[in-house]
Amino acid sequence: MTSKPTSWARGAALRGLVALPLVAGLVAAGWLLAGREPEPAPAPAPVPVAAAGPSVLEVSAPVKAQEPGQGASGQGGKSPLQQWAEQLAGPLDIPADALIGYANGELALRREDPSCHLSWVTLAGVGSAASDHGRAGGNPLGLTAAQARKYGADAPVAAGRALCAGGTDLGAGPGWWKAIAAYHPGDGSELFRQRVLGMAQLYATLSLDPASAGSPRVKATRFALGQLGLPYVWGGNGPDAGAAGFDCSGLTKASYDSAGVDLPRTADSQFRALPPVPPGQEPRLGDLVFYGNPATRIHHVGLYLGNGLMVNAPTEGQAIQIHTYHSKGDDYAGAGRPDAR
Repeated sequence: MTSKPTSWARGAALRGLVALPLVAGLVAAGWLLAGREPEPAPAPAPVPVAAAGPSVLEVSAPVKAQEPGQGASGQGGKSPLQQWAEQLAGPLDIPADALIGYANGELALRREDPSCHLSWVTLAGVGSAASDHGRAGGNPLGLTAAQARKYGADAPVAAGRALCAGGTDLGAGPGWWKAIAAYHPGDGSELFRQRVLGMAQLYATLSLDPASAGSPRVKATRFALGQLGLPYVWGGNGPDAGAAGFDCSGLTKASYDSAGVDLPRTADSQFRALPPVPPGQEPRLGDLVFYGNPATRIHHVGLYLGNGLMVNAPTEGQAIQIHTYHSKGDDYAGAGRPDAR
């Protein structure tokens, strides 16, 4: 089956109806999930299997990104920071002035609180989740009135101060995770945090390889991240195909459909159709990661995000979310590469 890209308006409305069962509980190791279901073959009803596949999200911070440009203005009167922002604005799909703001937020906090290790990609992830970098209107970084009064009128610097408050180290997973939750508490906080993590990770990766921005694997990853919060639906191909959400292979197929790459429909058929990533080699952004027994049946698939993470439609009763792709005791079977470029 083929799925058209899900429109934001319809997807956002459906996300508003999801109670976001992202986690069964937050523990030191990460988020423990309910028992897994197999990815559907063409059949009238699911056939349960033993719990398998990734079961936690190990808290982590986004990987190190390209450093913002610094120094005096050069040829043409543009500063290194302006040149840096203009070079990355298109590949990242972030307005250059917003990128400059995020970079200035990082540089200001380096001076004020160097032990915080704030990165511009974290601010960019917040800006994406809060307002699509100001395109959606309102407060571009989602600061509350109380935060603005406490931390100042310069939004990126104020957001940085809010995230770094209390001696937080954003360079480490637990500190980063806690800071994003405290920044945006209450209803929707888990979905917000996942969106920030997903986009910050994508921005970090693209900043180091901006030439890949137009590739199918990046387009597919952007699509998959846009579905965070939608429900898992057995056999689901997404809102544009009449379903509230996706199952695992429905999500990966729709993601690559949006990038012009046609994949088979089931996890098992996707596994057998794609060139494998060499064993022992970490997958790269956009690769598909598979679970099951290659000799018999592959029952689950996710889309690799980088930094040990994947976008995953896990099982009934769970929302599409980010997980650690390979955990001790799972039945990870390897990765496939839909986009060889």
